[in-house]
Amino acid sequence: MDVRVISIGCLAANPLWGERAAVRTGHATTTLVRAGPTVIVVDPGLPGPALAARLNERAGLSPEQVTHVFLTRFHPDTIRGLDLFAEAAWLISHEEREGIGIPLAETLRRTAQADAASGQADAETRRALERQINLLQRCAPAPQRLADGVDLFPLPGVSPGLTGLLLAEDDRTTLICGDAVATAEHLERSMVLPNCASVEAARSSFAEAVEIADLLVPGRDNIVFNDRSVV
Repeated sequence: MDVRVISIGCLAANPLWGERAAVRTGHATTTLVRAGPTVIVVDPGLPGPALAARLNERAGLSPEQVTHVFLTRFHPDTIRGLDLFAEAAWLISHEEREGIGIPLAETLRRTAQADAASGQADAETRRALERQINLLQRCAPAPQRLADGVDLFPLPGVSPGLTGLLLAEDDRTTLICGDAVATAEHLERSMVLPNCASVEAARSSFAEAVEIADLLVPGRDNIVFNDRSVV
Protein backbone atom coordinates (compact mmCIF):
# COMPACT_ATOMS: atom_id res chain seq x y z
CA MET A 1 0.00 0.00 0.00
CA ASP A 2 1.22 3.50 -0.87
CA VAL A 3 0.06 6.42 1.28
CA ARG A 4 1.30 9.95 0.68
CA VAL A 5 0.18 13.51 1.28
CA ILE A 6 -0.43 15.31 -2.01
CA SER A 7 -1.16 18.73 -0.52
CA ILE A 8 -0.84 19.96 3.07
CA GLY A 9 -3.97 21.82 4.14
CA CYS A 10 -4.49 24.77 6.47
CA LEU A 11 -7.18 26.40 8.58
CA ALA A 12 -8.59 29.74 7.47
CA ALA A 13 -8.14 30.83 11.08
CA ASN A 14 -6.12 28.80 13.55
CA PRO A 15 -7.27 29.55 17.11
CA LEU A 16 -4.05 28.09 18.49
CA TRP A 17 -2.20 30.92 16.74
CA GLY A 18 -4.50 33.53 18.26
CA GLU A 19 -6.50 33.98 15.05
CA ARG A 20 -10.19 34.77 15.52
CA ALA A 21 -11.17 35.56 11.92
CA ALA A 22 -10.12 34.17 8.56
CA VAL A 23 -6.67 35.34 7.47
CA ARG A 24 -6.14 32.85 4.62
CA THR A 25 -8.11 30.53 2.38
CA GLY A 26 -8.66 27.29 4.24
CA HIS A 27 -8.27 23.97 2.46
CA ALA A 28 -8.10 20.36 3.52
CA THR A 29 -5.06 18.14 3.41
CA THR A 30 -5.30 15.93 0.32
CA THR A 31 -4.01 12.36 0.64
CA LEU A 32 -3.40 9.68 -1.97
CA VAL A 33 -3.94 6.01 -1.16
CA ARG A 34 -2.95 3.27 -3.62
CA ALA A 35 -4.02 -0.27 -2.76
CA GLY A 36 -3.68 -2.65 -5.69
CA PRO A 37 -5.71 -1.30 -8.61
CA THR A 38 -7.58 1.15 -6.38
CA VAL A 39 -6.33 4.75 -6.44
CA ILE A 40 -8.06 6.98 -3.89
CA VAL A 41 -7.79 10.73 -3.46
CA VAL A 42 -9.02 11.88 -0.06
CA ASP A 43 -10.39 15.41 0.39
CA PRO A 44 -9.46 17.32 -2.80
CA GLY A 45 -9.25 20.72 -1.11
CA LEU A 46 -7.27 22.74 -3.65
CA PRO A 47 -8.71 24.17 -6.89
CA GLY A 48 -8.54 21.70 -9.78
CA PRO A 49 -5.53 23.09 -11.69
CA ALA A 50 -3.39 23.35 -8.56
CA LEU A 51 -4.38 19.88 -7.41
CA ALA A 52 -3.64 18.35 -10.81
CA ALA A 53 -0.14 19.83 -10.64
CA ARG A 54 0.43 18.53 -7.10
CA LEU A 55 -0.81 15.07 -8.04
CA ASN A 56 1.71 14.92 -10.87
CA GLU A 57 4.53 16.32 -8.73
CA ARG A 58 3.96 14.03 -5.77
CA ALA A 59 2.86 10.81 -7.47
CA GLY A 60 3.30 11.10 -11.24
CA LEU A 61 -0.41 10.59 -11.76
CA SER A 62 -3.04 12.31 -13.87
CA PRO A 63 -6.59 12.88 -12.57
CA GLU A 64 -7.89 10.24 -15.00
CA GLN A 65 -5.87 7.57 -13.17
CA VAL A 66 -7.74 8.16 -9.91
CA THR A 67 -10.46 5.53 -9.41
CA HIS A 68 -12.12 6.92 -6.27
CA VAL A 69 -12.47 10.16 -4.35
CA PHE A 70 -13.35 9.90 -0.67
CA LEU A 71 -14.57 12.85 1.40
CA THR A 72 -14.01 12.70 5.16
CA ARG A 73 -16.66 15.41 5.44
CA PHE A 74 -18.64 17.55 3.00
CA HIS A 75 -17.33 21.10 3.36
CA PRO A 76 -16.14 23.80 0.94
CA ASP A 77 -12.56 23.14 2.09
CA THR A 78 -12.72 19.44 1.13
CA ILE A 79 -14.54 19.65 -2.22
CA ARG A 80 -12.86 22.53 -4.06
CA GLY A 81 -11.12 20.25 -6.56
CA LEU A 82 -13.77 17.56 -6.76
CA ASP A 83 -14.73 18.32 -10.37
CA LEU A 84 -11.19 17.42 -11.43
CA PHE A 85 -11.98 13.74 -10.95
CA ALA A 86 -14.97 13.44 -13.25
CA GLU A 87 -14.20 9.84 -14.15
CA ALA A 88 -13.76 8.60 -10.57
CA ALA A 89 -16.37 7.30 -8.14
CA TRP A 90 -17.13 9.90 -5.46
CA LEU A 91 -17.74 8.46 -1.99
CA ILE A 92 -18.78 9.80 1.40
CA SER A 93 -20.19 8.17 4.52
CA HIS A 94 -23.95 7.67 4.55
CA GLU A 95 -24.20 9.58 7.85
CA GLU A 96 -22.37 12.62 6.49
CA ARG A 97 -24.35 12.59 3.26
CA GLU A 98 -27.66 12.61 5.10
CA GLY A 99 -26.51 14.93 7.88
CA ILE A 100 -25.31 17.59 5.43
CA GLY A 101 -27.77 17.13 2.56
CA ILE A 102 -30.95 17.98 4.44
CA PRO A 103 -29.62 21.26 5.93
CA LEU A 104 -28.20 22.27 2.53
CA ALA A 105 -31.55 21.75 0.83
CA GLU A 106 -33.31 23.68 3.60
CA THR A 107 -30.84 26.58 3.32
CA LEU A 108 -31.45 26.76 -0.44
CA ARG A 109 -35.22 26.76 0.14
CA ARG A 110 -34.97 29.61 2.67
CA THR A 111 -32.69 31.58 0.35
CA ALA A 112 -35.19 31.27 -2.50
CA GLN A 113 -38.03 32.36 -0.21
CA ALA A 114 -36.05 35.37 1.01
CA ASP A 115 -35.27 36.35 -2.58
CA ALA A 116 -38.93 36.13 -3.51
CA ALA A 117 -40.02 38.16 -0.49
CA SER A 118 -37.47 40.93 -1.02
CA GLY A 119 -37.68 41.00 -4.79
CA GLN A 120 -33.87 40.83 -4.92
CA ALA A 121 -32.02 37.73 -5.98
CA ASP A 122 -28.81 36.69 -4.24
CA ALA A 123 -27.62 34.86 -7.32
CA GLU A 124 -24.11 34.15 -6.04
CA THR A 125 -25.33 32.49 -2.84
CA ARG A 126 -27.91 30.44 -4.70
CA ARG A 127 -25.37 29.26 -7.27
CA ALA A 128 -22.97 28.21 -4.52
CA LEU A 129 -25.69 26.27 -2.71
CA GLU A 130 -26.92 24.65 -5.91
CA ARG A 131 -23.36 23.59 -6.81
CA GLN A 132 -22.86 22.01 -3.40
CA ILE A 133 -26.14 20.15 -3.63
CA ASN A 134 -25.32 18.90 -7.12
CA LEU A 135 -21.91 17.67 -5.97
CA LEU A 136 -23.35 15.97 -2.91
CA GLN A 137 -26.01 14.23 -4.98
CA ARG A 138 -23.29 12.62 -7.08
CA CYS A 139 -21.48 11.35 -3.99
CA ALA A 140 -22.48 7.77 -3.22
CA PRO A 141 -22.56 6.27 0.28
CA ALA A 142 -19.20 4.59 0.82
CA PRO A 143 -18.97 0.86 1.55
CA GLN A 144 -17.27 -0.16 4.78
CA ARG A 145 -14.18 -1.32 2.86
CA LEU A 146 -12.83 0.68 -0.11
CA ALA A 147 -9.96 -1.72 -0.86
CA ASP A 148 -7.89 -4.37 0.89
CA GLY A 149 -6.68 -2.79 4.10
CA VAL A 150 -8.67 0.45 3.57
CA ASP A 151 -11.71 0.72 5.87
CA LEU A 152 -14.06 3.44 7.02
CA PHE A 153 -13.49 4.73 10.55
CA PRO A 154 -16.35 6.91 11.88
CA LEU A 155 -15.17 10.07 13.67
CA PRO A 156 -18.36 12.11 14.20
CA GLY A 157 -18.39 15.39 16.07
CA VAL A 158 -16.87 18.14 13.97
CA SER A 159 -19.61 17.30 11.48
CA PRO A 160 -22.46 14.80 11.93
CA GLY A 161 -20.90 12.00 9.93
CA LEU A 162 -17.19 12.83 9.63
CA THR A 163 -15.47 9.59 8.71
CA GLY A 164 -11.80 8.76 8.34
CA LEU A 165 -10.00 5.96 6.57
CA LEU A 166 -8.12 3.33 8.57
CA LEU A 167 -5.20 1.88 6.60
CA ALA A 168 -3.89 -1.42 7.92
CA GLU A 169 -0.40 -2.52 6.91
CA ASP A 170 1.73 -5.33 8.29
CA ASP A 171 3.88 -3.10 10.48
CA ARG A 172 1.69 -0.08 11.21
CA THR A 173 -1.76 1.47 11.17
CA THR A 174 -2.43 4.84 9.58
CA LEU A 175 -5.58 6.89 10.11
CA ILE A 176 -6.60 9.63 7.70
CA CYS A 177 -8.67 11.50 10.24
CA GLY A 178 -9.79 14.70 8.54
CA ASP A 179 -10.78 17.51 10.88
CA ALA A 180 -11.29 15.10 13.79
CA VAL A 181 -7.61 15.91 14.42
CA ALA A 182 -6.99 19.22 12.71
CA THR A 183 -3.24 19.83 13.09
CA ALA A 184 -0.17 18.51 14.90
CA GLU A 185 -0.66 21.28 17.47
CA HIS A 186 -4.23 20.20 18.11
CA LEU A 187 -2.89 16.68 18.63
CA GLU A 188 -0.25 17.86 21.09
CA ARG A 189 -2.80 19.86 23.09
CA SER A 190 -5.62 17.29 22.84
CA MET A 191 -7.90 19.93 21.33
CA VAL A 192 -10.74 19.75 18.83
CA LEU A 193 -11.92 22.52 16.53
CA PRO A 194 -14.20 25.09 18.20
CA ASN A 195 -17.11 24.98 15.76
CA CYS A 196 -18.27 21.39 16.12
CA ALA A 197 -21.68 19.91 15.55
CA SER A 198 -21.08 18.11 18.87
CA VAL A 199 -18.06 18.95 21.03
CA GLU A 200 -18.62 15.86 23.19
CA ALA A 201 -18.67 13.55 20.16
CA ALA A 202 -15.66 15.34 18.66
CA ARG A 203 -13.63 14.77 21.82
CA SER A 204 -14.59 11.11 21.88
CA SER A 205 -13.58 10.71 18.21
CA PHE A 206 -10.28 12.51 18.89
CA ALA A 207 -9.53 10.02 21.68
CA GLU A 208 -10.35 7.05 19.45
CA ALA A 209 -8.10 8.35 16.68
CA VAL A 210 -5.18 8.79 19.07
CA GLU A 211 -5.70 5.36 20.59
CA ILE A 212 -5.85 3.33 17.38
CA ALA A 213 -3.24 4.67 14.94
CA ASP A 214 0.54 4.69 14.68
CA LEU A 215 0.43 7.46 12.07
CA LEU A 216 -2.17 10.20 11.73
CA VAL A 217 -3.00 12.34 8.72
CA PRO A 218 -4.65 15.44 10.23
CA GLY A 219 -7.24 17.41 8.32
CA ARG A 220 -5.03 20.51 7.99
CA ASP A 221 -1.45 19.30 8.43
CA ASN A 222 1.17 16.84 7.26
CA ILE A 223 1.32 13.22 8.38
CA VAL A 224 2.51 12.85 11.98
CA PHE A 225 3.79 10.01 14.14
CA ASN A 226 1.48 9.25 17.03
CA ASP A 227 3.57 8.57 20.13
CA ARG A 228 0.61 8.66 22.47
CA SER A 229 -1.49 5.62 23.35
CA VAL A 230 -4.07 7.63 25.31
CA VAL A 231 -5.24 11.23 25.39
